[in-house]
Amino acid sequence: MELFELILVLATVVGVTDGNTILVKDNAGQTITIRLACINAPKATVQPYGLTATQKLKQLLPPQTPVVIRNTEQLKSSRTVGEVFVDNRSVNLLLVESGNAVVDRETLQNCYESRTQFLIAEANAKNKRLGLWQQTKVKFNSHAK
Repeated sequence: MELFELILVLATVVGVTDGNTILVKDNAGQTITIRLACINAPKATVQPYGLTATQKLKQLLPPQTPVVIRNTEQLKSSRTVGEVFVDNRSVNLLLVESGNAVVDRETLQNCYESRTQFLIAEANAKNKRLGLWQQTKVKFNSHAK
């Protein structure tokens, strides 16, 4: 059995930067940039459906929303990568389910307890042609770390 350290951060949403990134304020009052783990969403400024993905994230996480973040990685750029939960639901997974994001297979191992759910959600969204799956070919650049 694999042992791991579970790092949970309680925070409040300050704002949404794009379909992959949010700003939160932790209990100590620090503002933290959070990159959503295990998913990729189109960039709002250059890719089709990017604005839609950002709007969906803003709908799911309006300012002042209390969230729990399961920290998966700390990037050199001082950004935190994590899975964001509201009312025990993964916002990352909700974006994939609605077709507003795809699974990032390179980092999926960071979402170990829900990786199967991510893959099933993506397959369902693709089958139903939801969100960005309405396009004949889904292609966009992943977020740079």
